Amino acid sequence: MTAPKTATHFADIAPNYDVLLCDVWGVIHNGRESFPVACAALAKYRAEVGPVILISNSPRPRGPVIDQLDGLGVPREAWSEIVTSGDATRVLLADRAPGPVWTIGPPRDEPLYEGLGLEFSELEDAKFVSVTGPYDDENDEPTDYRERFEACIERGLTLICANPDIVVQRGEKLIYCGGALAQLYESLGGKVTMAGKPYPAIYEICLKLAAEKLGRTLDPRRVLCIGDGLPTDIRGANARNLDVLFIASGIHGGETIGPQGVLNTAAVTDLLRQDGLTATWAMADLVW
Repeated sequence: MTAPKTATHFADIAPNYDVLLCDVWGVIHNGRESFPVACAALAKYRAEVGPVILISNSPRPRGPVIDQLDGLGVPREAWSEIVTSGDATRVLLADRAPGPVWTIGPPRDEPLYEGLGLEFSELEDAKFVSVTGPYDDENDEPTDYRERFEACIERGLTLICANPDIVVQRGEKLIYCGGALAQLYESLGGKVTMAGKPYPAIYEICLKLAAEKLGRTLDPRRVLCIGDGLPTDIRGANARNLDVLFIASGIHGGETIGPQGVLNTAAVTDLLRQDGLTATWAMADLVW
């Protein structure tokens, strides 16, 4: 497998691409604070080169995510549009209305279901399951849901997962996401459906938006995906044959970043090889 090309400054890469599809959590913020240098790099690209489409596996629709980004200090100049896994998942949920549905996730994710005509029930009466994440992502483990999942699978219920991420970094801590629960459900023999990264639906939405922003047909060879997650960002870009920039300091930083924050290219290459993935570029952080 060819090792990714490395760059110290994003300015050296930017002219090769007409549009960016950029991950959010782990690239421009960590759930507690934004990364000013990364935000500045995106703002510079947007001002001088082309559109920046933020592509997030947040289970909420774009509106609440924009509010979150504002609260974290991510400048609106850093992005042109935002598409979330929640946006793509709402199509799947609407197709199953009125349900009823048994939902798993914290109250902050309730906007996912607004206006879809869904009815809600406990597990015993549900026709399908919808997961945005654990009820308590600071403390719950996926195995806490095993018995309830086994009951769902026995009834033949499909699980729709609105956030395919396995973990994300919140401050200095890794927390479980909806993808970890979906992974358990599938391992127990259940059927899972997802629309976020790395699945096609969210990329179709993003690429259509990008073409609209450009005002012309989009050349896929001039689209760059940016992300820190191998099973989502990198795998999704590989599946679409899109170039991808791996940001090593995100969830895999403990494995790929050496002393003084220096990128360990050999470690990045090994990590990608283990998952059968490739990256066009690799950087420690997104720096203009």
